[in-house]
Amino acid sequence: MEKLFISSDHAAFNEKQELITYLSEKFEMVDLGPDNTDSVNYPDYGQKLAKEVLAAGEGARGIALCGSGIGISIAVNRFKGIRGALCRDEDDAKMCKLHNNANVLCLGGRRNPIEELKQMVDMWIITEFEGGRHQTRIDMLD
Repeated sequence: MEKLFISSDHAAFNEKQELITYLSEKFEMVDLGPDNTDSVNYPDYGQKLAKEVLAAGEGARGIALCGSGIGISIAVNRFKGIRGALCRDEDDAKMCKLHNNANVLCLGGRRNPIEELKQMVDMWIITEFEGGRHQTRIDMLD
């Protein structure tokens, strides 16, 4: 079963927990924290997720959440080889995988209801990277 890494800050803790439950039948969910809604710093959890995705090797993926999704997306993208995409809807989730081969899906727990978050996760998971000219552009980023 494929591993899927997930982390959040306190603001998106409940959404993280719901996504873990939702995805646990299809993936080995690796919860990188936090363990409760006590205030934490999103950079710590973004870094933890990025490092785990990179250590797991090619094809590894993760989901990172914070209140808006903005802070944690900045945190994960500090690492070479991480392509974290902040998504607000299903089309964003599709395109970030189709054209950018995003290996980290960044979401805002306070921006979308849980059903929309699940739809975005599903779209990101099922979408295949198109490759071709898009791979050339990804190579330019690295």
